[in-house]
Amino acid sequence: MTVRNNEERLGVKDTGTNPPIPQPASSEASVPNTPLQFSTPTEFVDLPSGGKYYPSGHPLHGKDSVEIRFMTAKEEDILTSKTLLKKGIAIDRMLQNLIVDKAILIDDLLIGDKNALIVAARISGYGADYETSVTCPACGTSCKHSFDLSDGAVHSGEENLEDIGMGVTKTPDNTFTTRLIKTDVEVELRLLTGKDEKTLMKAAEKRKKHKLPENNSTEQTKMILVSVGGHTDGATINSLVDNLPALDSRQLREAYQKITPNIDLTQEFVCGTCDYEQDMEVPFTTDFFWPK
Repeated sequence: MTVRNNEERLGVKDTGTNPPIPQPASSEASVPNTPLQFSTPTEFVDLPSGGKYYPSGHPLHGKDSVEIRFMTAKEEDILTSKTLLKKGIAIDRMLQNLIVDKAILIDDLLIGDKNALIVAARISGYGADYETSVTCPACGTSCKHSFDLSDGAVHSGEENLEDIGMGVTKTPDNTFTTRLIKTDVEVELRLLTGKDEKTLMKAAEKRKKHKLPENNSTEQTKMILVSVGGHTDGATINSLVDNLPALDSRQLREAYQKITPNIDLTQEFVCGTCDYEQDMEVPFTTDFFWPK
């Protein structure tokens, strides 16, 4: 807007002198004059992987922790967004918002590291006490049970290599090899990321939509395999998995579970109806981020 327009609007006559050049506001002047200034606290979350399995150039390569902000009302808005919930990306969007280093992407995180961030975020937002409905495996009774999320144990995966008893070895490429018992072929496995997890979920939803039988276990096995007998092509990998004996399939699942860096939230469950006792993994139900 010109000076003349301002004069006409404000009723001020032109004095013939040049108007003063406006000076940029200082950074201090731009800050609202409020009696209190608040900043969101942060914490460092230990990564189960210790940064060992990320390639060179990845922002988490060699890093053993990630700094995240505590949950605020903004993150609660994300978690209750109908649009994000419908797309199934509310939790991922919330986590991405909490990570301080924006070069770190949720999709590139190993699943175990992502799980550690999810638990830390939940504790910062709603506390470590997590009450949810649990169905007793013995009597089938559904009851409320409280879990302590701060009681989780972190394992790197590597400490289990000697205990697996399957001849699993780690390669320089951060993959793992083992020889299948029945098929007698060497296979190479890799750790899955958040992006892989999304792919599996979308595939499962698509099959459900078309009323096809579930094949989650088969699809995950195909995804974790890098090579079969030295062959890396999809046709060979798919052929093996589709014809894999149950013993070999179980071997692969157990091996993958043990080599995966993760946070272990297995805790004791005692049924209040029949006194049945069992170590149970903490279930991630809708109560986890949406407590009543």
